[in-house]
Amino acid sequence: MEIEFELRNIPFESKKNLEVYYKSRKLDKIYIPDLFVFNGIIIELKSVSELTTEHEAQLFNYLKLTRTNVGYLINFGYKENLEWKRYII
Repeated sequence: MEIEFELRNIPFESKKNLEVYYKSRKLDKIYIPDLFVFNGIIIELKSVSELTTEHEAQLFNYLKLTRTNVGYLINFGYKENLEWKRYII
């Protein structure tokens, strides 16, 4: 996906570190979404037999941390087809 984004001149950051704060104090925990696109879309890539609620929860955490409203779960391992879901919060 990164190559395709580059070829199409789509701005993205790969594996961007998301720092977590609690009451203005930085925590040791860092979250790392797969792709941060157009500075406002989170894309989480998977290669599993099926997407689960844990994958959704992971994406929702990233959306909340970045105050982003749109996210995609893309699964390349679903029965020889591409499976994807878009989430808007």
